[in-house]
Amino acid sequence: MNIDFFDNPDDAPKSRDDVRIKTLGLYLFEDQMRVAVGFEITKFLERPSIEVILMNERGEKSGSLHVIDTNDANFSLTMHIRDSNPTDTYDVHVKVYYAHPEKDPVTVQEFTRQLDRTQIGEQSHPIEA
Repeated sequence: MNIDFFDNPDDAPKSRDDVRIKTLGLYLFEDQMRVAVGFEITKFLERPSIEVILMNERGEKSGSLHVIDTNDANFSLTMHIRDSNPTDTYDVHVKVYYAHPEKDPVTVQEFTRQLDRTQIGEQSHPIEA
């Protein structure tokens, strides 16, 4: 007898090497200085960590967000754009990794998307596998 715990095999929790962000959602608030960053992650067996870095058009770091050993596969957090002279676009660098106290972190996914500061509201970015 075969017992399936998941209707869809893609819903089964994944090992470290197979954990990915499926969707990155960005929502620019009306003040244009705050961004809600939403994550939809594959279900996981071990809790991943996530790093998000905002870089302005001048190549300067304008904000960062670190999530250490997340428990949730879907969540959002708010980042602040920390530029005294904001630019119209920002590169959003995202890294999913696993940290180990005695070894270097292991990156399992890394990508860059763009935030348009002239477009208030939602800016979703599906991530291709």
